[in-house]
Amino acid sequence: MVLSDRVVVLGAVGAAAGAWWSPQLPALVAVGVVVAAVVVRRPWTAVVAVAVLAAWLGGRAELAANAAVAEGPFTGEVTLVGDPGDASGAVRVEVRAGSRRFDAWARGRAGAAIRPRLAGERLSVRGRMEADVPSWLRHRHVVGRMEITEVIGWRGGDPASRLANRFRRVLERGVEHLAPDTRALFTGFVFGDDRGQSPAVADDFRAVGLTHLLAVSGQNVAFVLAVASPLLARLSLRGRLAATLVLLGFFTLVTRFEPSVLRATTMAAIAALSTTVGRPVSAIRTLAAAVVLLVLVDPFLVHSVGFGLSVGAAAGIILLARPIAGVLPGPRPLRAALAVTLAAQLGVAPILVPVFGGLPVASIPANLLAEPVAGVVMMWGLTAGIVAGLVGGSVATVAHLPTQVGLSWVAAVARQARELPLGELDLPLVAVAATAGALAMLAGREGHTKAARVAAAVVVFAVLVVPALGAHRPPALRTELAGVGELWQVPVPGGRLRVLEVESTASAGRALEALRRNGVRHLDLLISPSGGSRAAALVHQIGRRVGVARIWAPAEHRLAGATTPDPGVLETPGGLRLEVRAVRPRLEVVVSVDPPAAG
Repeated sequence: MVLSDRVVVLGAVGAAAGAWWSPQLPALVAVGVVVAAVVVRRPWTAVVAVAVLAAWLGGRAELAANAAVAEGPFTGEVTLVGDPGDASGAVRVEVRAGSRRFDAWARGRAGAAIRPRLAGERLSVRGRMEADVPSWLRHRHVVGRMEITEVIGWRGGDPASRLANRFRRVLERGVEHLAPDTRALFTGFVFGDDRGQSPAVADDFRAVGLTHLLAVSGQNVAFVLAVASPLLARLSLRGRLAATLVLLGFFTLVTRFEPSVLRATTMAAIAALSTTVGRPVSAIRTLAAAVVLLVLVDPFLVHSVGFGLSVGAAAGIILLARPIAGVLPGPRPLRAALAVTLAAQLGVAPILVPVFGGLPVASIPANLLAEPVAGVVMMWGLTAGIVAGLVGGSVATVAHLPTQVGLSWVAAVARQARELPLGELDLPLVAVAATAGALAMLAGREGHTKAARVAAAVVVFAVLVVPALGAHRPPALRTELAGVGELWQVPVPGGRLRVLEVESTASAGRALEALRRNGVRHLDLLISPSGGSRAAALVHQIGRRVGVARIWAPAEHRLAGATTPDPGVLETPGGLRLEVRAVRPRLEVVVSVDPPAAG
């Protein structure tokens, strides 16, 4: 039975739908459908069989993820599934105890002992198990929570993990002389380690659609194969296939099996295999086959935003890049680069816009300016970075001069593009632009020049004009920032008076994003009800991003530059009223606006 590209794509859609549905099907039903498909040997039966098999496997995964966990004390060995990171004043990492995964937290000496360890290494610990975890963690196969109170000892993991960790540590050692933000960009670009990225830098990249550079994406796989191509070309056909598969597997291990890398490495492996056997396949067929294989191996991938964005970007580039390039004006290299950017953005829009709230228009120029340099940094980091890490000293400094220049350029692009008042595309605007773009291409192909120009004008209006107009709308008087706090922007002569009362539990990244989305570049007053170290770190990050004229904090606070207000009522221009009701143990301020100002 020969399957067309269309049937393979339908199989990928069916596999994703079945895994998302994940009903509790009897094994006999799944086996029966698969056997029937083999006997009948029709394309549609293959599609149905793949969908049913994915649904059955998804149901089994759901059962395993929701299986009961014995709560209580735990003493034993755990294996780190990921790399430890800081979260809410603790060290957090996924671990495997036996065959089950846990969301592990550690504080104090236990946290300090875990922080330098890497995925694959094994720890002997004492702690306590709990069953309660959020649903999104269950879709990462996490079945419970573990509070680690003591680390008794540790040892290296299996040989492959030890080799991968040694490789990462060599690359990290070569950039120890760089500034922390630059060093974090390097580790993010080369192998997807975003633990050291400051909230401000991460928000810059998020604001202009460059976050795929901070986490390993499919293009990293392409660069790895490009770096290795001179050596692979010297091998026989079968030797080249074996070496390619080993290289892809090792890179997947180094990058911690990120969903986007799994998609890209699986596609690369399928392409290498098909070339070796003399039966090359189309890019869309390769993508669909990779989706089917990965979803059958891990049905929970359909719940991964990263996996969905990776598949969407790849599909957009495969299907749309060439047609878009055919209708764009300008030199061929510029048309090709712009077409790839636009195609990828259209591919990810159906997922990115509902989840993250909008597609930044600034991502178009930002990607055009940053992508080529980021590619050079990735390739250089995988070659010269090894030498720099092994030798160190002045050799590392000289070797990473191009790295430093490239990273500074990309960071500057993100920082400057964030300031562009271009706004964001919502889903209706994306749909309008995509439809008008398709009509423009169709009209141009049929020779209807006037219709093509009208449709192109609609695209420009939907992409550039409407979002920019929305970005200049007057802000609301009072805005509830979910998970962050309360923002007041009161009109006063010559501008607006901006006051933010921030929750001490807010994350810095979420706070910076909320301020950016509300157009806040300066705060006249920042109110922190808490005065502890966590609040101090949050206020510090906000102050780094936006100018803060005054900070209020409770008595005996730890916030640099903050003052404690006297109890009472303060009236400000614009009718803003600040009533300080208590200053210890927490600062309690009731903010309101007089009716005339509110109107």
